[in-house]
Amino acid sequence: MNDPRPITIAPVRKSIRVNTRQARAFEVFTEGLGRWWPRHGNNRPAPIKTVILEPRVGGRWYEVYEDGSEQTVGAILTWEPPHRFVMSWEYTCVWKIESDVGSEVEVLFIPEGAEATRIELEHRLFERLGLEGGTKTRESVNGGWPAMLELFKAEAER
Repeated sequence: MNDPRPITIAPVRKSIRVNTRQARAFEVFTEGLGRWWPRHGNNRPAPIKTVILEPRVGGRWYEVYEDGSEQTVGAILTWEPPHRFVMSWEYTCVWKIESDVGSEVEVLFIPEGAEATRIELEHRLFERLGLEGGTKTRESVNGGWPAMLELFKAEAER
């Protein structure tokens, strides 16, 4: 018999402190995404040329490839500059886009004095991918976000 209780998979939470003011941290993470997001990846149609996050609710988060093609990775669900934003993450554990079952990423920008900001990132709702897919996706992003945040920090402090 099937268990009627919904599955829950713990969110991934990461934090990093950057030596830059809140507004700049927000701008680098969002509108400056193409300056620090890695150009490599799995299951892409061509090498990544840039990554763009459209700065508004309903805006796309998408990759542009060297061959001119584009792939939507997610959408902006909440847009509150320079404090926070929430976006969908439509990649699965096998790096395939599944727009109807994506997880979600929330990023908070918390000032720590005049020239520093703490970034609190929560990647959640993995259960939308099912138990196996959600667990694998959680493991993947849990290992990947620290390196991504370090790339962001380097660009924000440049």
